[in-house]
Amino acid sequence: MLAVTLIAAAAVLAACSNDDGDSSPADHNDADVTFAQEMIPHHQQATEMAALAPSRAESSEVLDLAEQISAAQEPEIATMTSWLESWGEEAPEGMGSMSDMDSMPGMMSEDEMAELENAQGPDFDRLFLTMMIEHHEGAIDMAAAEQENGENPDAVALAETIEADQTAEIATMRELLGS
Repeated sequence: MLAVTLIAAAAVLAACSNDDGDSSPADHNDADVTFAQEMIPHHQQATEMAALAPSRAESSEVLDLAEQISAAQEPEIATMTSWLESWGEEAPEGMGSMSDMDSMPGMMSEDEMAELENAQGPDFDRLFLTMMIEHHEGAIDMAAAEQENGENPDAVALAETIEADQTAEIATMRELLGS
């Protein structure tokens, strides 16, 4: 009877398991938490920069790139926020104090953001591309750290996606700066 009970219990557990690649909330470490908690405001700043383009950019390519950046990063913010909540960790609310962000690679200072906000036309395009390259390089550094130290398979996969997507966008931005 014990053997039948154990077999039945194993069958129930197997039926309840999740084979679709999603990880359980317990499958994370400090690197995963740091990645999500820092990448959220990092992405928020990128989407703030991108939101300036419709009223300031001259180049349709810059405008298209800004839309692409927002379309990619806004859902990633939602995903990372959901992970933090499921892990019982605090999700950042807004950008927070810029002084808190100084340690994150690629973050623009308040003065740099003001300079971008005040630019128009070709000056905006040049500043946007130059700043976004630096911003993306910072995100790539953060994504590389997650891939090296993270435990959560979904967070590591997102880091791989961020690295690939933003590397491609940097190449596009460098081409646009050269033209």
